Amino acid sequence: MKIKPIIPLLILVVFLGVSFQRLQDKPVLYIIGDSTVQNGSGKGSDSLWGWGSFMNLFLDTTKIEIQNHAKGGRSSRTFLTDGRWDSIMKTIKKGDYVLMQFGHNDGGELADTLRARGTIKGTGEESKDIYNPIRKVNETVYTYGYYMRKFANEAKAKGAIPIIVSPVPRNKFNDKGKIEKDQYGIWAKEVAQQTGAYFLDLNTMVIEKYEKMGAEKVKAYFPKDHTHTNEVGAIFNAELVAKGIKDLKGCSLKKYVK
Repeated sequence: MKIKPIIPLLILVVFLGVSFQRLQDKPVLYIIGDSTVQNGSGKGSDSLWGWGSFMNLFLDTTKIEIQNHAKGGRSSRTFLTDGRWDSIMKTIKKGDYVLMQFGHNDGGELADTLRARGTIKGTGEESKDIYNPIRKVNETVYTYGYYMRKFANEAKAKGAIPIIVSPVPRNKFNDKGKIEKDQYGIWAKEVAQQTGAYFLDLNTMVIEKYEKMGAEKVKAYFPKDHTHTNEVGAIFNAELVAKGIKDLKGCSLKKYVK
């Protein structure tokens, strides 16, 4: 009776096991934010795109997985109350990364019947009890800084690395050809300092580029309003995010930048 060789089979099993383990160990970049990070379904409906949809162009996806969880219309508060952050907490692991950009929708009303998505301005510990007419529940609303700290601190508690991104600017030039820096960008920096998270000042980076280009050229990036970019504008912003990552001193995410 001919005996089948088992050594090659054992080698194959070990190889597959090691390969699977490497796949499991592949770090994940979680991206969270609003429509300027992922617009709609993230497939360019109405020719509008967020920068998070193009990070694959600038990061080596053979070595890191990118998951864009950003959702249009969300503030730092509603990204949490919708359960989106909790779903990430179920899978995030040591060595993963979280890029977070909020602020565009945080300035809204706390308890209006249209959105009820606003947060209290600033980075303090203030809170306000409201009735949320959208969710039809009583809710305690906190500051922008409170929610951002929660994301950063809970990511760190899981062994992940948080990177707070200041909001990408709107296309709002003044009569002197300048764009005012976003107050939420200042608060984002404060939260990064409070939590020890990395800070990527996308607001300043993009403003500097826009002002050099001028209002007429920048206008081509915004087909519908002053907030949402087309594909070219989103790629422009994503490239600056990648540059910002590369310039973050001591941040290991930079090794995945192409």
